[in-house]
Amino acid sequence: MKNSRLAIGKRGEDEACRHLEAAGHTIVERNWRWGRLEIDIISLIGSELHFVEVKSRTAPASAAPEANVDGGKQRRLTAAALAFLNSGRRRLLPPDLEIFFDIITLLFDGPDFELNYYPQAFIPTYA
Repeated sequence: MKNSRLAIGKRGEDEACRHLEAAGHTIVERNWRWGRLEIDIISLIGSELHFVEVKSRTAPASAAPEANVDGGKQRRLTAAALAFLNSGRRRLLPPDLEIFFDIITLLFDGPDFELNYYPQAFIPTYA
């Protein structure tokens, strides 16, 4: 079961990267970790840095995959993004970047899949 979930997740991230690259993004990092925090994909297009959460499911899915990116997940992604921006990797990127948080969902049905891209899916809030 766990290996099957990991395989679906890896396949989803591979397809998400292909989709972003086809749209002109350069993949900066995949599965970037800082302690217990992780960002699935970090990509760059022009002066935009995108932190991308990928959610993959197999059909039939009981809920929309993007529904799993709730407030708690958004806070963890924001914390991970801040850690990335404060890390040494940041100095290798262009200055004055705009930051975006995106979601890509994939629903697999055998060899076929449906991919949905939600650019600027959420804006972090600090309350």
